[in-house]
Amino acid sequence: MIHFKEIGKIMGALLVLISLLMLPGAVFSIYFDEDPWPIFSSALITMIFGMTLFFSFSKQDQNIRKREGYLIVALSWIFMAGFGMLPYVLSNQIDGFASALFETMSGLTTTGASILIDIEAMPKGLLFWRSMTQWIGGLGIIVLTVAIFPLLGIGGIELFVAESPGPTSDKLHPRISETAKRLWYVYVGLTGLAALLYWAGGMTFFDAINHALTTLATGGFSTKNASMAYYDSAFIQYVAIVFMFLAGTNFTVIYFGLMGRFKRVFKSDEFKTYGMTLLGLSIVLYYPIFAYGGVSHELAFRKSLFQVVSIVTTTGFVTDDYTQYGQGISFICFMMLFLGGCAGSTAGGIKFVRHLTFIKNSWLEFKRLVHPRAIVPLMINGDRVTGRIITHIMNFLLIYLLTFVLGALALSLMGYDLATSLGAVATSLGNVGPGIGMVGPVDNFAFFSPAAKIFLAVIMLLGRLELFTLLILFTPFFWRAN
Repeated sequence: MIHFKEIGKIMGALLVLISLLMLPGAVFSIYFDEDPWPIFSSALITMIFGMTLFFSFSKQDQNIRKREGYLIVALSWIFMAGFGMLPYVLSNQIDGFASALFETMSGLTTTGASILIDIEAMPKGLLFWRSMTQWIGGLGIIVLTVAIFPLLGIGGIELFVAESPGPTSDKLHPRISETAKRLWYVYVGLTGLAALLYWAGGMTFFDAINHALTTLATGGFSTKNASMAYYDSAFIQYVAIVFMFLAGTNFTVIYFGLMGRFKRVFKSDEFKTYGMTLLGLSIVLYYPIFAYGGVSHELAFRKSLFQVVSIVTTTGFVTDDYTQYGQGISFICFMMLFLGGCAGSTAGGIKFVRHLTFIKNSWLEFKRLVHPRAIVPLMINGDRVTGRIITHIMNFLLIYLLTFVLGALALSLMGYDLATSLGAVATSLGNVGPGIGMVGPVDNFAFFSPAAKIFLAVIMLLGRLELFTLLILFTPFFWRAN
């Protein structure tokens, strides 16, 4: 039996937190002589609704089980999308429910796909809230609330398990709230450092903050129509490359590195595979860009490295149109949509640890066929991977592929061409942003019908919650008492 009273208080606390995070957008509106009322009224509505829920259930026992944990995480993202779209709706800057939902869900899931045609014409306060939605969704609002909720007398380990991306969620501290806090310290610190470096590189203070928020969130929302291509600066682009790479790295690995525990860093098979793959793909893309683009060696390498890091980490910043270099490069970039960053990072996608487990297990299967009586364990980071984890990863990959195929089929049945359908579903499910077809790196999603926008918003949520957290709610045994 699900205890909805416990869920009510937690959802109320979450909405109050979201309302407070809306207020900086109103401050920027005042600073830039814009009307702050749409954002302020949205924050007020969200706070009133949240406080009503919170105090209605404030005296209930707050024991969260795994079942409530999954439900709370799924409802949290739905509630955040519903209330997060209020600033767009009340300001009349985005027409229609579907478009507002798409832009908000794209932000919260850090997908970065947009329906905005002229981003620079948007009010600065709304642009900041747009960037903030990605920063909130980056490391996961649930991880933040796990750090804060113990102050409210609410346990949070089941929330952390349901929210943590990837098949593993390493702890930095025996107490789950301390683990969440330390991850957020790293997240906030890297965001601040990125903002300072962007500012030093020539961005305005406002643009530097916005791009820092979306870089560390691996979201890719920009305040410029041309994205990062607007800044013709090697310094800014290299800063973006470094911080996109860090954002796609497991944050526990970053934490160990900052603490000087480098053995733990280099023990990570996923981190080593992640770095080598990015370098290898950058070398592959380098020559076509150099040959077709007629640019210098440094610029060709920078363009290839930027695009590879941006796509693989699911950030989606753009400095170049990779579709102009031929079908081969477009296909490689399309395949990169299925990689994702590391588990425990802000990146979306399948994650490298799953790919690594699948490849290693497939290779060992040949050895098991030759030596059927031998015990051939699968080792990751020096530890044995249990059969249950292998089965979970195999099931995830199968369901991910099935979701992609059925999603592309559904979108093509709505009347869109095959390349656009494949690109839109792949980039939405992987939370990347740019795709192929009519949703390439220099295009947007404004042309989709309202039904298609809502459909893609659901796909984004499925990808961000890594399928199981959302799909489990549609199984009959989830709702049974026993």
